[in-house]
Amino acid sequence: MNRKKYTYLNIIIDFLSAAIAWTLFYIYRKYNIDYYKTFVEPKVIFDSQYWISIILIPGFWLLMYYLSGHYNDVLRRSRINELYQILFASVLGTILLFFNLLLDDYVANYKYYYKSVTTLFLFHFLLTATGRFILSTHINNKIHSRKWGFPTIIIGSNQRAVDILKEINSLKKGIGFDIKGFVHIEGRNGFSDELKKMIPHLGEFHSIQKIIKDYQIEEIIIAIETNEHDKLNEIINDLYYLDVHIHLVPDTYDLLTGQVKIDAVESLPFINLEIVPMKSWQWAMKRFFDIVLSLFVLIMFSWLYIILSILVKLTSKGPIIFQQERVGKNGKRFMIYKFRTMYTDAEKNGPALSCDNDPRITPFGKFLRKTRLDELPQFINVLKGDMSVVGPRPEREYYIQQIIQKAPHYKLLHKIRPGITSWGQVKYGYASNIDQMIERMKYDILYLKNMSVLLDLKILIHTILVIIQGKGK
Repeated sequence: MNRKKYTYLNIIIDFLSAAIAWTLFYIYRKYNIDYYKTFVEPKVIFDSQYWISIILIPGFWLLMYYLSGHYNDVLRRSRINELYQILFASVLGTILLFFNLLLDDYVANYKYYYKSVTTLFLFHFLLTATGRFILSTHINNKIHSRKWGFPTIIIGSNQRAVDILKEINSLKKGIGFDIKGFVHIEGRNGFSDELKKMIPHLGEFHSIQKIIKDYQIEEIIIAIETNEHDKLNEIINDLYYLDVHIHLVPDTYDLLTGQVKIDAVESLPFINLEIVPMKSWQWAMKRFFDIVLSLFVLIMFSWLYIILSILVKLTSKGPIIFQQERVGKNGKRFMIYKFRTMYTDAEKNGPALSCDNDPRITPFGKFLRKTRLDELPQFINVLKGDMSVVGPRPEREYYIQQIIQKAPHYKLLHKIRPGITSWGQVKYGYASNIDQMIERMKYDILYLKNMSVLLDLKILIHTILVIIQGKGK
């Protein structure tokens, strides 16, 4: 089960479908639209214009599908939902092509416009839907025949876990769970001998991160007993920021807070826990926006990078770019880049947060922090995929551990990429101690619960105002 392989196959199918559809439409256009301009049979059908369009038009469709989130996790798609997505994208894409390429055509009668649009839509939709349906059917058959499955563990070790495992095994068709074993809630109930005979015991819950990494787990089913419900919030907090899909047995629904989505998987209902409200097309749009904006800033403001680099170097000794390890999405470590604002060896006595009138900050560093210009090198982090333009500010492991002791739900922020700017950064600014970090975190949790492309734009506008007015804290 190779995700990259099937993602590339989707892209190839979409490209070929779009190319064939455009070729058929081009022929149709030559004989049914252009012919009625001169009433002369076309001598050349595939002219230079065609050979240019046969690359650009499929490229346009691939961009449409990418922005619609069509290439996100291609192995988990429902054929019905996929058909709906293709229909929507085909209608929108056809309309865009019509207004940009076909509207200027001279036609003998305006009815030919309707014929052109309808023909292009039908060619593209039918060919793309057919290619995708064949590939999706192949994938679904592999899953239903249990030849393929997503690595799964059950959290729970007694009768409820036994029951859910029996239900999964009793289904006529596989539903994508490749059960690797179960995890025990330490200090509770022991575990069922019957369950241990059915699947391996992988360990205790305190080792969940290692278990997920060792077995490359993608799906988690929470099937705990009634007397373990007091551990539910702790379990969910520890799982939410990991890159896994979390399913809960429905009878514990009333114990949960936050946003959940109930789905029926074949005959087996689960509560699928979701913390981020954004749809797949919005995630794709957000990433596309990140890349375009980062390239724009790095290219168009390259002169500013040069000027700031020179000033940093001239105003104090030390490197121009400051690098530091931070914790990002799903707990992944990465090196963050900033223009240096402090004197060298600022933390020779150990990690310390900056504060007002911090003697470690250089005079020019104060200006950079006020205007947030010290963050500009982080657009490189965005291009690398470590960060987003908008998202919770990334912190160091040293401070994260202290924050979690007072606010365990901080882990939720690791569900998404950290950002150059954030709601918390705009509203609160830099934090000088752990309590201020927790106060700022409230805004970031609020952002997490209300994420949207529109909200990102609003935060970005407010950030630009902070830069212009020099009101950064």
